[in-house]
Amino acid sequence: MGPGARYARDPPRSRRRGLASRGRAMKRNHTLVLPAKVADELRAHLFPGDGLEAAALLLGTVTGQHRKKWLGREVICVPYECCTRQPNFIIWPGEYVETAIDRALARGDAVIAVHSHPGGVFAFSGADDESDRVLMNSIRHGTDRTAGSAIMIPSGAVRARLYEGDRATPFDLVMKAGTDIETWWNDGATASGPMKPPMAFTGDMRALLGRLSVCIIGVSGTGSIVAEQLARLGVGEIILIDFDKIEERNLNRILNATLADIGSLKVEVFADAIRRYRSDGEVISVPDSVATREAVLAACEADILISCVDSAEGRHIADRLAACFAMPLFDVGVAIPTEPMPDGGRRIAEVYGRVDYVYPGGSSLIDRGVYDAALLEAEYLARTAPHALARKVADGYLRGMAEEAPGVITLNMRAASACVIECIARLFPFREFANETRARTIFMLAEGDEDVFAESQFQNGHRFPVAEGAAEPLLGLPALAIPRRVA
Repeated sequence: MGPGARYARDPPRSRRRGLASRGRAMKRNHTLVLPAKVADELRAHLFPGDGLEAAALLLGTVTGQHRKKWLGREVICVPYECCTRQPNFIIWPGEYVETAIDRALARGDAVIAVHSHPGGVFAFSGADDESDRVLMNSIRHGTDRTAGSAIMIPSGAVRARLYEGDRATPFDLVMKAGTDIETWWNDGATASGPMKPPMAFTGDMRALLGRLSVCIIGVSGTGSIVAEQLARLGVGEIILIDFDKIEERNLNRILNATLADIGSLKVEVFADAIRRYRSDGEVISVPDSVATREAVLAACEADILISCVDSAEGRHIADRLAACFAMPLFDVGVAIPTEPMPDGGRRIAEVYGRVDYVYPGGSSLIDRGVYDAALLEAEYLARTAPHALARKVADGYLRGMAEEAPGVITLNMRAASACVIECIARLFPFREFANETRARTIFMLAEGDEDVFAESQFQNGHRFPVAEGAAEPLLGLPALAIPRRVA
């Protein structure tokens, strides 16, 4: 292995089932996703405050069948004292490249070499190109995988490219998934910096949403309203996951459902409705439970995940998906609990909605008590052994599944709007306070109040591995492993 790298700065020169979109598909080939912890670790090392260049190696897994998504999961910092560092120049030893290759080989990872531009030049120089031709070949031959190169400027913005041969191909998008969802698009970047995020609620916001993919799990009372809003906001690709069919009792709260749709799959009915008023996007319907391998592999292609389910199992899968595939997750729920009256009747105790925002590496839904192991067990027993469930509830081992009044469409709309606005706020910050303070929002209509909870108020249990990708068994769940073939 030869020397690590020599960089100098030059002055900038002036099944996808239901796939039947009627128009252009969302065009993107390669995305690099950096969980907040990884991005922050890179930034802290690359900019120690001395104005000199620094270097690191980023390891990550590559996922996706229809477009490639690189998930950064480990940073190998090259010590400052091992390098020759200048404000626009760095030489660093090859032993750290060898370390990165060894770790990558052990897990099947790809390697991206990252260095800083303290002066803020957001472009690769001629010296970068020359160095990469040597370094990228060494990494590719060592790992037998595509290699990547990236630069970071003091703001934390990243621009990256990959090498499958001698030719560099830019990543279309680099995304940081943290308290805010930061996006740096290659075609909007200039040497002076990345494209600034557009103002929320504008036509420019709609144009950027047209470049993103959002997966919605659950297309019923709340999910159909979330999907409707996102479609009309111009989201470029919408993935709908729901195994259920339209029933007559659903017609009071599922948008676009009619009497003629009874017995049809919810995802197909809604996908067809979107296609009737959108010709510039793509709708993918997945008529499966999210607890299936097919649904998970479809969902992981998206940039953002929205959970509109009413089961602990569905939220558990969403929790794991968000962590393993480094996806920002929005979870929405509604409830109208009742309580007994002295006269034997019942009254509404509260009417509330909840929106949780979870980013990869942050506190999860299970950390926040949205569901727990007891609820997961109760649902399993309800499906497989209802008599055993009744005995366990009677014995006090489980708290059971409370029967709550069904959410009506007005409440669903309020909650769905809160969810979509939260998504907009993370992509296009517009609040007068930090988004960190809104990890959870609960509104209570009977009391006429709203409670908010900061990320720091939740205990992070680090329950799920971050950016593991499609490692087997999928999501760490044996039930989702590749089925064995019987000879």
